[in-house]
Amino acid sequence: MATTAKLRRIAKRGTDRKRWRRMARKVVKTLPVEWRAQVRRMPIQPELVVYESFAGNGMLCNPEAIFRTLLADPARQHLRHVWVLTDPKRFPETVAEFAGDDRVRFVKHRSLAYWKVLSTARLLVNNATFPPQFGKREGQVYVNTWHGTPLKAMGYDEPGGAVGARNVIRNFMMADFLLSTSPFMSERMYEQAYRLTNVAPGRIVEAGYPRTDLQLLTEEARSALLQRLRAAGVVVGEHETVVLYAPTWKGESFHDPLDESVELGKRVRDLASRLPAGHRVLLKVHQQVYDQARHQPDLAPLLVPNYLPANAVLGLTHVLVTDYSSIFFDFLSTGRPVVFFAPDLEEYDGDRGLYLTPEELPGPRVGSVGELAEIVSAVGSGSVPDPGVSHAEPYAAARARFAPRDDGVASRRVVELVLDNRADGVVVRQPVRDGRKTMLIYLGGMRANGITASGLNLLHHVDHERFDVSVLYGHATSRDRAASVRAIDPRVRHFPRVGGFAPSKRQRRRRRALQTRGTAIAATDLAIMDGLLRDEWRRCVGDAYFDHVIDWSGYSSFWAFLLSGAPAGAHSIWLHNDLRADQLREVDGRRPHFHNLGATFSAYSRFQHLVSVSRALRDVNAERLREFAPAEKFGAARNTINHERVLAKAYGMPGEAEALDAAWPGEHVLTVDAQDVLHAVETIVAEHGLQEHRDEVERRVAVLSVAPPDQGVRTFVTVGRLSPEKNQERLLEAFAEVHRTDPRTRLVVIGGGPLRSALDAKVAGLGLGDCVVLAGPQPNPWVIMRACDVFVLSSDYEGQPMVILEARTLGLPVVSTAFSSVASALGPGDGLVVDRSVEALVEGMRAALAGDVPNVPFDPVSYNDEVLREFYSAIGAES
Repeated sequence: MATTAKLRRIAKRGTDRKRWRRMARKVVKTLPVEWRAQVRRMPIQPELVVYESFAGNGMLCNPEAIFRTLLADPARQHLRHVWVLTDPKRFPETVAEFAGDDRVRFVKHRSLAYWKVLSTARLLVNNATFPPQFGKREGQVYVNTWHGTPLKAMGYDEPGGAVGARNVIRNFMMADFLLSTSPFMSERMYEQAYRLTNVAPGRIVEAGYPRTDLQLLTEEARSALLQRLRAAGVVVGEHETVVLYAPTWKGESFHDPLDESVELGKRVRDLASRLPAGHRVLLKVHQQVYDQARHQPDLAPLLVPNYLPANAVLGLTHVLVTDYSSIFFDFLSTGRPVVFFAPDLEEYDGDRGLYLTPEELPGPRVGSVGELAEIVSAVGSGSVPDPGVSHAEPYAAARARFAPRDDGVASRRVVELVLDNRADGVVVRQPVRDGRKTMLIYLGGMRANGITASGLNLLHHVDHERFDVSVLYGHATSRDRAASVRAIDPRVRHFPRVGGFAPSKRQRRRRRALQTRGTAIAATDLAIMDGLLRDEWRRCVGDAYFDHVIDWSGYSSFWAFLLSGAPAGAHSIWLHNDLRADQLREVDGRRPHFHNLGATFSAYSRFQHLVSVSRALRDVNAERLREFAPAEKFGAARNTINHERVLAKAYGMPGEAEALDAAWPGEHVLTVDAQDVLHAVETIVAEHGLQEHRDEVERRVAVLSVAPPDQGVRTFVTVGRLSPEKNQERLLEAFAEVHRTDPRTRLVVIGGGPLRSALDAKVAGLGLGDCVVLAGPQPNPWVIMRACDVFVLSSDYEGQPMVILEARTLGLPVVSTAFSSVASALGPGDGLVVDRSVEALVEGMRAALAGDVPNVPFDPVSYNDEVLREFYSAIGAES
C-alpha cells in the first residue's frame, strides 16, 4: 500500500508540473496580447516620436536623419524621442552618445515597452515595416521613409511578390506619408511595384532623401567621422583617396542572406594591393549581413561599423564601388564617380530583375578586380577610362532623374511638411487614380473547394480595365491554400491578412458572442466590437476606401461584420447555398454552422446586396431568410467558369505529351494509390529530372491511379465534398443496382469530407470495392473527368453546381438529381434531371449508358458574358 501511495504522489507531482508548465506557456503567450490591447486604450502622446530602422538594427538611414534634425531644431525641444533597437545592449556607442539627454531613450524591439510607445506616440517614423501585429491608431501620424531608390525588382515585380510583400503593402496602406526621392521612385516602386494606384490613402512626398543630407560634410563633421572610424580600428589618412566597396546582400531571403564575408575580404585586399599609394579601400556591407562580417577578424581594419551612418561615410568617399545596391542613387548627389563591379549582372537580373539596363547605369561596369583597379586608378586623370570622362552624360542624366532634390536640406523639408504642413520645395501628391472603380473581394479560407474555385474564376473574367480589383484572405502556408493563392489572376492586388485579430481576453468574450449571437448581443458590446473591427480593418488595409466590398465567402460571421463596416460605396455578401438548410444541416449529430450562420444572418441588415448564385436559390433564400432582410435586397448572379483552365488542366497545352515522351523515353510505371497522387508526382519528377514536365506527369499519374483505361468499361464520375447535402450514399446505392445488371461499369468519387469513413463502409457493405474508387481530393480532377464517360450528381441541394458546367466543358453527358438550382447549370435539353431517389437515379444512369442522355455543346464564352452582366447588376455596378 505504501508503495502504491508513493507512486500516486509521484504521478500527481508529475501531473502538477505539466499543468504548471502549460499554464506558464499560456501566460507567456497571452501576456503580450493582453498588453497590446491595454496600451491601445492609453491616450496618444502628442510630443512623443518613435523611430525604427530595419526592425531595430541600429540608429540608421532616413529615420536617423529626421531624428537629428528634430533634436537640433530650437523650436522642437519639447519633443521626446524613442529609438527602437533589437537590443540596446548591442549598440553601446549609440546609447552612450545620448546618455545625458533626457529627451532620448531606447526600447527593445517587440518588448512590452516597444508596444506601448508604438501605440501611444503621435509620430511614427520607419524605413521598412512595423510588425504584422501593429495597427495605426486614429490620431497617429505614420511616416514611411523606405530605405532606397529601387534598382532591384520589388513587390509584385518579384516572383511570388504578392505574398512576399504582404507586410510591406500593409504598412504602406497605413502610412500618411511615403517618402520618395524622385518621380521614378514614386511611380516605379510605390504605384507600380507595390500597386498603390487607386487605393493607398496616404500621400507620396518627393522631398529628397533625408539621409543624403549627411553627405555634405563640414570640416568639423569630417574630422569627427575620421575619429570615429579610427576608434573602431579603421584608420583613414587625412589626405587618402577613399574607395568604398558597398555590395548588396545576396541569397533567396532578405532574412537569411548568404555569408560572403570571407570572399568580400579577399576581394577588398586584392583591390587595395593593385591601387597606387594613397588609396584606402573600405568595405561597407549591407546592414543585414553586418553580423556575419564583423565576426571575421581580418576584416576589422577595413569594415565600416554598422552604427556609423552610411551616408556620412559616402560624404568621405571619393570613389564608390558597388554591384546592385541602390546606395549609388544616394551617392549621385556628390558628383563623384561610381563603378559597378558586377561580373554576374545578367544572371542576377534574370533571377531577381533590375529596373535599369546596363546602359542606364551612371558608371562603368567591370567583371574582374583587375579591370576595377584600372578604372579606379584613372579617376581624376581626365582621360578614358576615367569615369568622369567615359560616363559623364549618363551620370548627369541619372543625377537629374534619380536625385533631383538631394541638396542637403531634405530632412528639414520633410519635418516642415509633416509637423507644420509646409510644402516648400516639395512635391506632394496622392498615388495616381486611373479612373477605374475599386473592388475588394474577401475570398474566404482559400481551401480547395467550390467557393474558392468560383472566386478564382470570377477574378479571371471580371473586366480589369473597368475595375481595379483587390482580394483579402487569411495568409496560410498549407499546400492547398498556397496553390489557391498562386491561382489568383496576376492583375489582382493581394491583401493577405497577417498578424491576427487579438483583443484582450474580455474583448475576446465579446467577439465570441458576436460570432455566435450576432446583433442580439448587448448594444454596448456591439458598439465596442464595431470599434475593434474598424481598428482591424485599418490594420489590414489602412484607411482605404473601396467602391465595392464583397464578402465572397458568406459563411463567417466575423468577416461579415468586419466587411460590412468597411469604408465602401456598396457592400455585398454572397449566398452560395440554401443557407438556412446549411445552418440546420447535421454532421455526426452536430450542426457545425448553426451559431455562426445565425450570427451571419443578423449582419445582413448591414449589406446592400445579398447575392445568391442562381435565381432559384435567390427565391429560396429570400423566403427562408426574410426575417433578416427585405426581399428587394436579395439578388442573383451565377458563377463564371474558367473554361480555359479546365481544358488546359485536362488536356495540357499542345506538344506537352510529346515533350514528356521525349524527355522520359521507355516504359512509364505510374500507377499509385489514388490517395497519394501528389507524392507520387513529386517522386517521379525528382527521380527523373522532369520538373519542366510536372503537369503532364500529374495528368498521367492521376488518370492511371484513379481511372485507368479498361477496354469495354464505362465509368461514371462525380466530384464534390463528402458531406450530407451531396448525398453520395444515394449515388452508391444507385450505382450498385446499375453495376448488378451491367458489371462493365465503375464509379469514381472525387472529393474529401467528413463522411469519408461512412462512405468507405458503405462501399464495403455493398460489395463494390472492385468497381468504386473513392479518390479523395485531387489536384487535377478535370483530367480524371476527361477520362470518364458520364458525369453524375446526386445532391439534395447546391448553390450553383459548377461541376456540371465543368463536365459540360469537357463534353461529358450529365445526369443530375433535381434540386432548386440545377437549372443554373443544366438547362432543358442539356442533360438529364431526375428525382431525388435511388430508383430515379438508377434509371438516369442506365439511360446514359444507353446513349439516351442529351449532350448539347456548351458555349462557355457566351455563358460568361451573360453571367458577368448579372454580377455587375447584383453588386450595384450595372454596365
